[in-house]
Amino acid sequence: MISSSEYGSHSWELLVTVDHHYEEVQKEFLLRVTGDLHIGGVMLKLVEQIKIPQDWSDYALWWEQKKCWLLKTHWTLDKCGVQADAKLFFTTQHKMLRLRLPNMKTVRLKVSFSSVVFKAVSDICKILNIRRSEELSLLKQSEDALKKKKKKDKNSKEAVTEDILNLCDSPVSSGLSGSPGLYSKTMTPIYDPISGTPASSTITWFSDSPLTEQNCSILAFSHPNCSPETLAEMYQPRTLADRAKLSAGWLDSSRSLMEQGILEDDQLLLRFKYYTFFDLNPKYDAVRINQIYEQARWAILLEEIDCTEEEMLIFAALQAQYHVSKLSLSSEAQDFTCESEVDEVEAALSNLEVTLEGGNASNVLEDITDIPKLADNLRLVRPRKLSLRTIKPYWFVFKDTSVSYFKNKESAQGEPIEKLNLKGCEVVPDVNVAAKKFGIKLLIPVADGMNEVYLRCESENQYARWMAACVLASKGKTMADSSYHPEVHKILSFLKMKNWTMSPQAVSDPESIDMKPECFVSLRYTKKYKSKQLAARILEAHQNVSQMSLVEAKLRFIQAWQSLPEFGLSYYIVRFKGSKKYDVLGVSYNRLIRMDIATGDPITTWRFSNMKQWNVNWEIRQVAIEFDQNVSIAFTCLSADCKIIHEYIGGYIFLSTRSKDQNETLDEDLFHKLTGGQE
Repeated sequence: MISSSEYGSHSWELLVTVDHHYEEVQKEFLLRVTGDLHIGGVMLKLVEQIKIPQDWSDYALWWEQKKCWLLKTHWTLDKCGVQADAKLFFTTQHKMLRLRLPNMKTVRLKVSFSSVVFKAVSDICKILNIRRSEELSLLKQSEDALKKKKKKDKNSKEAVTEDILNLCDSPVSSGLSGSPGLYSKTMTPIYDPISGTPASSTITWFSDSPLTEQNCSILAFSHPNCSPETLAEMYQPRTLADRAKLSAGWLDSSRSLMEQGILEDDQLLLRFKYYTFFDLNPKYDAVRINQIYEQARWAILLEEIDCTEEEMLIFAALQAQYHVSKLSLSSEAQDFTCESEVDEVEAALSNLEVTLEGGNASNVLEDITDIPKLADNLRLVRPRKLSLRTIKPYWFVFKDTSVSYFKNKESAQGEPIEKLNLKGCEVVPDVNVAAKKFGIKLLIPVADGMNEVYLRCESENQYARWMAACVLASKGKTMADSSYHPEVHKILSFLKMKNWTMSPQAVSDPESIDMKPECFVSLRYTKKYKSKQLAARILEAHQNVSQMSLVEAKLRFIQAWQSLPEFGLSYYIVRFKGSKKYDVLGVSYNRLIRMDIATGDPITTWRFSNMKQWNVNWEIRQVAIEFDQNVSIAFTCLSADCKIIHEYIGGYIFLSTRSKDQNETLDEDLFHKLTGGQE
């Protein structure tokens, strides 16, 4: 019997369900509590009643109705709002999760279901030895992709067993002391920068972690490509609307997995969400480089990003070269401990440097007061709606961020025929090296949309100089910027890869690489060409990349991927305020693009550098953004939650603040301020 004094005026019964695996012990417990009892006290009472001797330190209370964790153990039940009708679960915070990596391998590991996703991803990346975890996030697979997978499993006669790499022996919460998320200048190189294999001095380190040398190989090396039949069974977006579905499933970085309906042993995709790959270094980033390479490779094979036939053959050749280098590496015993070899590699890497948009050039000593200019004969092409294109030669002068053109060189001292301000414009390459076509397509913002202009160059060198100037001008930079010459070099190296000639040896020996050419290109080209034709064309392109090492082939592949006009764009279907029709919004690392949903043509571009502020009206789920010169836009997102776009914008702005000069720690609070929102 319970005395009346024990009931008290404020006590009540609280039902708590315990998540344990002891069949003989009950799972539901009634606790008599008062509103001023703190959460820690509730847990203590509960453990005393359960009477099972085990470690309960990873357990916490989950409030089912409110979909939230009660982690602040010093808060009282009244402060949390918990009353007698609450259903609480006493369950583990770390649970098993299956993650499909960019290389399509699945790993199974313990992840914190109570930490916010940003922190959970950081812990996952420590286990996988991937630096710069802020560039990645977790993605739910799209419904269409899941339907295609179920159909494939249903049609296959044999039972499908997925090959899963089990890393569950070490919980993510403990982290890896030997694997920091970033690195210091005194840190020992973890990988050989030519082959990507673990350096000999770190083999012992790998054996002490879930990433044994074998597991590291699975994550740091690309494996044989899938067959065209397997490729055909995978989901491939056909339209912009289909591509928008791929970007709809990003999890909210400011909430935990449990709060977003993720259950134990669910499968999620771990992907690079932000396309600003900062501070790539082959000595430390073998896994990271390989996973970026794989994400790029699958995006091209599944046609999630468009590329020309010429570009597709370059991607195929680089994959083939990686395949060849890997075979030769496995057949030769190599000693990576020689100091002189390391020095040669460092010298090679200084030439190899992949300059990415997210990486600000360090040690910038150039302070040029006299801004350089370009002046040359180019041809101007203007599309006409009711007639053929007009192509005329003019004398062009490029200065600051503007292009002016004159009738001829002699009239350049006077007023130009027209002056085009390229700040904020879209710059698209229009190149076919085989046909000696070197064009630059400029989409220049005007009041009622985009003004389309083409510039035609005569040679590769002229094209590289003018293209680099246009790219920088679109970002508001001039040719005095330290990134101009690296940009010219990058464009020239990409053109060099495209510039190949037929070799009689290549034609006569199409099996010299021992490859299945259909594995290296998208289905469109396997349908267009026979296997021998494809092999011959890939071997033509392969001649220019045949001397590359394993890591260099992957870095060149990533660089070529970045050169594609649509690189880094994530698509969302939106309706702009005041508009009756749907549009597609492309979100990139430095701009937003409004696009026609039917044709994909850009309508307007807005640069982040011109953005003054953005906010979300959470009641009507509308994103509003203000730019310079009194330009403001507002839209609602139809293909995903508006929080995803809000987080993308804030995330890219957060990543732009990174610097190698900073103390190597991430300001997580700043990330959440920029991306969290106030719902």
